[in-house]
Amino acid sequence: MKKQARWNLSYWMLAIALFLLIQVWWQTRSVESVPYSEFEQALRDGRIAEVFIGDKTITGRLKQPDGVKRSLVATRVEPDLAQRLSEFDVPYSRVIENTFLTDALSWIIPPLVFFGIWFFLFRRFAERQGMGGFMTVGKSRAKVYVERNTGVTLEDVAGVDEAKEELREVVDFLKNPREYGRLGARIPKGVLLVGPPGTGKTLLAKAVAGEAGSPFFSISGSDFIEMFVGVGAARVRDLFEQARERAPAIIFIDELDALGRARGALGSIGGHDEREQTLNQLLVEMDGFDSSAGIIILAATNRPEILDPALLRAGRFDRQVLVDRPDKAGRVAILRVHAKKIRLDPEVDLEKIAGLTTGFSGADLANLVNEAALSATRRKGETVTSSDFTAAIERIIAGLEKRNRVLNERERETVAYHEMGHALVALALPGMDPVHKVSIIPRGIGALGYTIQRPTEDRYLMTRAELESKICVLLGGRAAEKLAFGELSTGAADDLAKATDIARDMVTRFGMDEELGFIAYEPQRPRFLDAALPASGGCQMSEFTQRRIDESIRAIVMTCFERAMTILEANRPILEAATRELLLKETLDETAIVALTRQLTRYRDLSPSLIQKA
Repeated sequence: MKKQARWNLSYWMLAIALFLLIQVWWQTRSVESVPYSEFEQALRDGRIAEVFIGDKTITGRLKQPDGVKRSLVATRVEPDLAQRLSEFDVPYSRVIENTFLTDALSWIIPPLVFFGIWFFLFRRFAERQGMGGFMTVGKSRAKVYVERNTGVTLEDVAGVDEAKEELREVVDFLKNPREYGRLGARIPKGVLLVGPPGTGKTLLAKAVAGEAGSPFFSISGSDFIEMFVGVGAARVRDLFEQARERAPAIIFIDELDALGRARGALGSIGGHDEREQTLNQLLVEMDGFDSSAGIIILAATNRPEILDPALLRAGRFDRQVLVDRPDKAGRVAILRVHAKKIRLDPEVDLEKIAGLTTGFSGADLANLVNEAALSATRRKGETVTSSDFTAAIERIIAGLEKRNRVLNERERETVAYHEMGHALVALALPGMDPVHKVSIIPRGIGALGYTIQRPTEDRYLMTRAELESKICVLLGGRAAEKLAFGELSTGAADDLAKATDIARDMVTRFGMDEELGFIAYEPQRPRFLDAALPASGGCQMSEFTQRRIDESIRAIVMTCFERAMTILEANRPILEAATRELLLKETLDETAIVALTRQLTRYRDLSPSLIQKA
């Protein structure tokens, strides 16, 4: 009704404006402006039947219309006009011109123009500042898609087969809602997609909408929050009203943690800030709509641990779907999807590339394919080869090559021994990933060299022996420096930090020191966050226990360092020969490393005396 009333008012205003324009045009067309001399001549010729005198003009009505012209108008130029008109046998009269409309427009139009310009400029400024317009401040900013606009179906999503199967049920419900209600079952009101960044949560939501062919309302959690109090709640109401009008529909809220953070988690004073008011309105709306109406809420977050518990209870987000980083088979499927967009060399083995990208998300793999295509373009190649993918992986993991960073000979030699120390220890220990490449070309911000290991399989559990071997590999660089030069450098700072973190987790989180007991002395870190948050609380411990933890961590690190020293001492000739080759070529690939280390003494082959030393 409101929309119809606005349209009716617009029609009336347009009709009045057209009527005034036509009237002004017709009056202008029927009156001819002439010089006063011509007007006086018309008087002498007897062509004028009647004269009307105005303040500034004089108008004469013609006896016989000249075409469509019925009157002549001229500007007054003589003060004794009445006396001269009396000489002619023509009646004349004085009229008072009505200038109300002209005067009113002269007062109204300039302020309107000024206000219009000001309003336009302020609106542009408000949009840039994220405030929105005055009339649309409470409107939802959701983007509405239909099937032809999303352009994505579940067939376009790879690497997350379990999540796809969970969401196919949502698609089936939107297509056949009566079938699901046949036995009294109801579809979940909300589905929460949980997983690390870049794993395809948003893509999955668009695929569901594209598969079902339903309207798809996409909005970010931060779009609800505004500088004006109450705007967020108004936008939530408006979003659900739009969805009800176009049901069956899907509402997708990306980055739900921006809106659904646990209330009181930040200690807000009073508890009635804008974010909490918006969250309360969302909770009310999710309770208010009927799931049989065909509205399903999808949301995505990579921080589920900070969401308000009221959002996650049954009846709101009933189902949580994990969208995790893909395994090797999933990475192969994702690479095949993105490889269709580039000109790929037939000899490229995507399974081998997937083996080099353990821990990559879907977004990382898309970036990898793009970087490989850029690498092939830079070298003027016709197709994208395996070497381009290797260069792209190195660029993503280690950073851009810094060939202009010139090292002196002693620094180059130190870096070469350091990197070969990592490689030889990794090759000598059982169960370690094979070494893919060793280089002393500086990369990234602070890396003066790098050693890349290629995992043979995805691992989800690690034993104490495997963690200790990993620490040995990290400390192999420092052990090589000490063995070759008898002194230490600052190049192992990052290795020491990583080794210490692993040893600390072994003692405080994994309970791998039996003397301390199978007790977790530190809380579990957030599952989906890449960066660890500082511990808040955790297990309370005495000073004696803390001292015992520090001693255990030190013992693990130093034992692993001695083991790395033992391996390198037993293989000193190979270390020297491989280092000289690395200094000569700057980069050694897997084939060259295997050729140089054919006679390598493995850790399990060391003599009992050397093992006892370790």
